[in-house]
Amino acid sequence: MEYRKFGKTGWDVSEIGFGGWQLGGTWGNVDDSESIETLLYAFEQGINFVDTAMLYGAGRSETVIGKALKQWTGNDIYVATKVPPSVWNQQEDINAPMRGRYNAVYMRQEVEAALKRLDVECIDLLQLHGWYHRGAYELDWLESLNELKLEGKVRHIGVSLHDSRPDQGLAVAKLGLVDSIQVLYNVFEQEPADELFGAAEATDTAIIARVPLDSGALTGSWNADTIKDWAEDDKRFQMYSKGDNFAKTLERIEAVKAETSPHYENLAEAALRFALSNKAVSAVIPGMRNKHEVDLNTVHSDGKEFPAELAEALKKHAWKHHFY
Repeated sequence: MEYRKFGKTGWDVSEIGFGGWQLGGTWGNVDDSESIETLLYAFEQGINFVDTAMLYGAGRSETVIGKALKQWTGNDIYVATKVPPSVWNQQEDINAPMRGRYNAVYMRQEVEAALKRLDVECIDLLQLHGWYHRGAYELDWLESLNELKLEGKVRHIGVSLHDSRPDQGLAVAKLGLVDSIQVLYNVFEQEPADELFGAAEATDTAIIARVPLDSGALTGSWNADTIKDWAEDDKRFQMYSKGDNFAKTLERIEAVKAETSPHYENLAEAALRFALSNKAVSAVIPGMRNKHEVDLNTVHSDGKEFPAELAEALKKHAWKHHFY
C-alpha cells in the first residue's frame, strides 16, 4: 500500500481509503458481520483511512465501523465522518445562505451522537456534508467546529462538496479554512482538476476523491441485465432507472473501455489508477463489500505512473452527469 500526505494534518494516509456508504445498507443488502470482517481485512492490507457519515443508513455505517475499530489492535485508523446541515436545500444556488445551517447547538448534538455511534472520544476528521458558496464568509459553522476542536471532540475539519458543484470549494480552498475537501472525481467527472485541485494544493488542503468507480459503472462489469438485480430502494436503481440513464451510461462505459484496453486489462484498474494519478488527491474512497473487493482495489496501490497519453485521451470522455 502506498501512502500520501493528508494536507496539513501531519497524517500519512493510504491512498486507497475505505468508502463506507454501502455499509449503511442503501446500496443493496449488507450483513453487518461481513462488513466488520471486510473492514478488519482492509486494515490488515494497509488501509488506514475510512470515510462514513450519519446519513449512511441513519448511522448504521458509523456503528459498524465503530465495532470494527474496537476489534482492531494494529496501527492507527483515521476515521472521517460527516454531519448534514440542519436545513439541506438550495445546493445549486450560489446565493443560498450558509449561516445557521451548522449552528453551535445543532453541531454539538450531532457530534455527540456520532461519537457515541463510532464509540470513540474524538472524531479524527469531521466534514460538513452540505456546503454552500457563502460559507467562505458566513463563518458561524467555523465557530461551532472550533469550539468542538478546543474541547477535544474533533481533531480536524473538512467539507464535502455537492456532486455537481466542485466550484463550491474554490473559495474555501483558496482561504485554507479547512483541512480537507471531499469531491466527486473520476474518469467521467473530471471538472475538479480544472481549478479546485490547484487551489487546494496552494493551501495544503487535502483532497478526498469519492466515487472513483462512478458508483460501479467504471468497474466495467455492468451489462444490459445488471439493473434488473437492483432493488427499488437501491441508490443505483434510483439513479439509473430514470429515462435512458442506464442505456446512456452503458454506451459511455464501452467508449472508455475502448480507450483504456490497450493500456490496462480491465476498466476498473484504469479508472482507479486515473483517480490516483492526480497528485493533489490524498486518497480515493471506493466502496468495498467483501474481502475480494478489497483485494481488487488495493492491488493497484503500487506507485506506478498513469500513462500521460491515456490521461490526455480520456479528457474527451468527461461527462458531467447527475441522476439524483
